[in-house]
Amino acid sequence: MNLQVRFWEIDLLRGLAVLLMIAYHFIFDLYFFGIYSFINYSGIYWFFPRIIAFIFIFLVGVSLYLSYTRADILGYYCEERYFFFKYLKRGIWIFFLGILITLVTWIFIKEEFIIFGILHFIGLAIILQYPFLRFKRYKYLSLISGLVFISTGLYLNTFTFNFLWLIWMGFIPPNLVTVDYFPLLPWLGVVSLGIFAGSILYRNYQRRFKLRDLSRYKPVKAFIFFGRHSLIIYFIHQPILIAFLYLMGVIDISYFL
Repeated sequence: MNLQVRFWEIDLLRGLAVLLMIAYHFIFDLYFFGIYSFINYSGIYWFFPRIIAFIFIFLVGVSLYLSYTRADILGYYCEERYFFFKYLKRGIWIFFLGILITLVTWIFIKEEFIIFGILHFIGLAIILQYPFLRFKRYKYLSLISGLVFISTGLYLNTFTFNFLWLIWMGFIPPNLVTVDYFPLLPWLGVVSLGIFAGSILYRNYQRRFKLRDLSRYKPVKAFIFFGRHSLIIYFIHQPILIAFLYLMGVIDISYFL
C-alpha cells in the first residue's frame, strides 16, 4: 500500500470540471456583458453548470474520505480532536475565501453579487461532513443522509420564503438574483454521496477497481495539472477572461466603475 500516492483519475476528473467551468464562464460572460444573448437558463444551459458543480462537489466528498483515511492509517493524529481541528481550519479557510469573493462581487457587479456561493458551501460542508468521516464504518449512513439532503433541498426549491437569514440552508427568498448560489440543501447531499463512493471505490486508501495507468500521457497530465490547482484557477480565471474580452474591445471597463 503506497499512502503517498495521489489517485490520478480524481485529479483528471477535477481537471475536466475546471476546463468545463472555464468554458461555461466564458459563455456566461458573453451573455452577462450583452455581447451574445444565447443563454435562456433552460435545457442544456440549465444542466451544464449543474453537471460541472456536481462533479466538483462530489469530488469534495471523495477527497475528504481519502484525506481522512490516509491520515488515520498513517497515525498522523493520536486523538480524534486533532482530526476535527484539521477540517475545521480547512473549512474556515475556504469559507473565508468565499467571503472575499462576496466582497469583490459586491464591489464590481453590485446587484447580482454572490451571497452564498460554491466556496462558502465547500467551507461549511467540510466542517459539517466531519461526523460522516469519523464514523466511516457506517458508510451507508453517508448514502442515506445524502439522499435525504438532496430530497429535502429539491423540495425546498419548490417554495419561496419571506426571510433571508436561512438562505445559506436553501430557503430561497423571492426574486433572488445572484451569479453563484450553492445552499447546503441539496448540495450537502452530493458531498455525502462522494464520501460514500470513496468508501466503496477507495476503501482503506486502495483503488478497488482496475484502471489502466494513463497518467504519463501529456494530455492526461494537463488535465491532472488543472485538477491539482483548481482553487487558484477558480480565483484567476474570471479576471483573465474579462481582461481578454476587454483587450478584444468587446466590453467597456467602465461597467465596473
